[in-house]
Amino acid sequence: MNTTQAPIRSGFSRASTTVDVIKGVDLVGKVAIVTGGYSGLGLETACTLASAGARIIVPARDVERARRAIAEAGGGMEVQSMDLTDPRSIDDFARDFVETGLPLHMLINNAGIMALPELKHDVQGNELQFATNHLGHFRLTLRLWPALKRAHGARVVSVSSAGHRFSPVVFDDINFERRAYDPFKAYGQSKTANILFAVALDRRGKEEGIRAFALHPGGIAATNLGTHVGVEMLKKTGFVDENDRPVVDLSRDLKSVPQGAATHVWCAVSPQLDGKGGVYCADSDITLVLPEGGSFALTEDRANRGTGVQAYAVDQKAAEELWRRSEEITNISIQSQS
Repeated sequence: MNTTQAPIRSGFSRASTTVDVIKGVDLVGKVAIVTGGYSGLGLETACTLASAGARIIVPARDVERARRAIAEAGGGMEVQSMDLTDPRSIDDFARDFVETGLPLHMLINNAGIMALPELKHDVQGNELQFATNHLGHFRLTLRLWPALKRAHGARVVSVSSAGHRFSPVVFDDINFERRAYDPFKAYGQSKTANILFAVALDRRGKEEGIRAFALHPGGIAATNLGTHVGVEMLKKTGFVDENDRPVVDLSRDLKSVPQGAATHVWCAVSPQLDGKGGVYCADSDITLVLPEGGSFALTEDRANRGTGVQAYAVDQKAAEELWRRSEEITNISIQSQS
């Protein structure tokens, strides 16, 4: 049976932190890969999983920068080279991991880019936000499939955002070839893809013990994700104060980094999710599907929009279409990895 897209009354809340959700969880002997695990929410997630005993591997394009950041955070994690926009780099990283014979218990697809001001493409001609946020993680997950199967109980966590409400996946023009480029629509499309990916992945993986979850972490200004948004826009929307300091205001879903990463960790380890999958989560719980209609904008009052998911982002038909397109673009499939 599919997991119902509805809260399970987890006992956690918007105020819960990574310390709260990891309490009592023993990860000794478990292995996790965390993309973007050297800054912001990814670093907080990686450190929290490591604190519970997990072995953490962080793929990074800039290995030295990642090692410095992890050392400053206390160390204890491995950094290996990988670029999410380079298919060969992803293949090399995944092959090396699979050949170790290790099981992969947790794959946290956390890395991402947001609101690039100009239309850019990867080496294969794919719009760069869609390529980085979705296609790179699609390729990585499928290449790691043998290691996920070896875990006999793995979770794949796809980090999305309430920003998925900016746009569904526009299947007839994913790369903005026939429509005007919009930075936030491109971002929204990629975040919707993150959710649809979890829906389709869970359907394929659950018989192998591989479950998938997507999530919204909350609004967190203290990360690198908003680099292209600009300080003035962050001030205008209340993400930072007049002194450029990140704002924490739970009434508006504006969180600290430990609060934002709590749902990452909850999706990765919580026993409350055993036997479940293919759902979108926020505030360390499964969310509701939003009623149809309404709009979403960065300048909108965050207090009134909630943290639910748009129906188009959990639509089974759309998830299957995304999966088919992703296989075509990457030229890989689960079957080819077995």
